[in-house]
Amino acid sequence: MINVTKSYLPPLTEYQQIIEGIWQNFHLTNRGPLVQKLEKDISAKLKLDNLLFVSNGTIAIQLAIKALNITGEVITTPFSYVATTNSLLWEGCKPVFCDISAATFCLDADKIEALITPKTTAILATHVYGIPCDVEKIQQVADKHGLKVIYDAAHAFGVEYKGKSIFSYGDVSTCSFHATKLFHTVEGGSATAKDPEVFKTLSLYHSFGHIGDDYFTQGVNGKNSEFHAAMGLCNLPKLEMLTAAREQHSKLYSSLLSPAVVSRPTIPEHVKYNYAYYPVVFDSEQTLFKVREMLLKNGIGTRRYFYPSLNELPFLDHRYPCPVSEDVSKRVLCLPMYFDLAKQDIERVCEIVNSIT
Repeated sequence: MINVTKSYLPPLTEYQQIIEGIWQNFHLTNRGPLVQKLEKDISAKLKLDNLLFVSNGTIAIQLAIKALNITGEVITTPFSYVATTNSLLWEGCKPVFCDISAATFCLDADKIEALITPKTTAILATHVYGIPCDVEKIQQVADKHGLKVIYDAAHAFGVEYKGKSIFSYGDVSTCSFHATKLFHTVEGGSATAKDPEVFKTLSLYHSFGHIGDDYFTQGVNGKNSEFHAAMGLCNLPKLEMLTAAREQHSKLYSSLLSPAVVSRPTIPEHVKYNYAYYPVVFDSEQTLFKVREMLLKNGIGTRRYFYPSLNELPFLDHRYPCPVSEDVSKRVLCLPMYFDLAKQDIERVCEIVNSIT
């Protein structure tokens, strides 16, 4: 079976070498030396002022909402994984869905202002498939109306815009280090903040609100373990290798797939991309079903990243029409993409997809 994704695992000896120290110092969690080293190494690699390693990408968003004191209405994207919307709902906010760009599939910055009300406090946008949002226009709108900006950058590790890490944009930027991601720690995530005081609050919130015997605020357990950090320390030096492999896979897909059968989202100018996914869009949902079934019969897994459009979730008590997202979500399918995906497997996928008429 060719899965839609496959986790990269470093040589076992490398991982064992890093975790040997755990058996010596018995420091398994609670911000041990490996966690702190991973935070410093990622910050250095991505040229960030700060980065907090947390237990997953969802708790990172929830911590950001709390640290920025966001309440009321939050303008957000309907085209993302459900964790984006669930984080808002879980924290008592009302997601107000703004439609997406037909080119990038990211939040359409030109449609935000029409949705702003006196109850609006923030914008939560996703860099879908690692493709950056229109960060400059979103920031202009936010500044004009006094709104906070959170970016769900779960797919965007290593992505740069105009020479800066995509994590540098917004008030808080979060990421997922889930096992399926380009860079992973098995389970994990991160948060970075523009304001050092906000970062200090994030740090307190993720560790029950106290440092030692000094209690400062309420908090939760968003910490991660030394074992997860060790996996990250193994994988971080391989980022360029992993990205380069995905880039070659992506180029092969693009050279073989017929533009008469599929279309692709647009990557804006000034972007250093990470090739996290390979999404294709078909002419109809019926074609998607047909392709998916044929691929599955040939032992090839795919996934509908992202379906349904989040404004159509059954447990919402309010509705916002998002015709672009609703349409794209029915027609988009992600093809297999991972480090050691074989050339002949890509060729077989493309042959099957291209056979659809």
